Amino acid sequence: MRIHRTLTTSAVLRELGERLRGYRLQQNQRVADVAREAGVPPRSINRLEAGENPTLATVIRVLRALRRLDALDSFLPVPTVSPIQLAALAGRHRQRASRPRRSDIEAKATVSTAVRVQRGTSQPSGAS
Repeated sequence: MRIHRTLTTSAVLRELGERLRGYRLQQNQRVADVAREAGVPPRSINRLEAGENPTLATVIRVLRALRRLDALDSFLPVPTVSPIQLAALAGRHRQRASRPRRSDIEAKATVSTAVRVQRGTSQPSGAS
């Protein structure tokens, strides 16, 4: 299964667990072996593979034990800065997000209104 934004959190956790279990079995390692190398209880590995809510630290430890920690680079690559943003920053690093500009807010409102008109509703979603 591919992970995409429409999946529920539970579905993503189950898929993550299945993939980690697949890596473990591919390497012919037992739960106890991975748990010992990762420094976590075997039950944590079982819960992770079952798609229960693991801590990020547990995921990192298990990935390291499975020699797959490098997969995090693909999972969450370093953010890139476009040449235009780079020129605007003049060598500084961004430290916070800016507030939306009034034109951005108005554009979103226009799109929202157009969607309501297209659906045949006159009130914003959730209003009664």
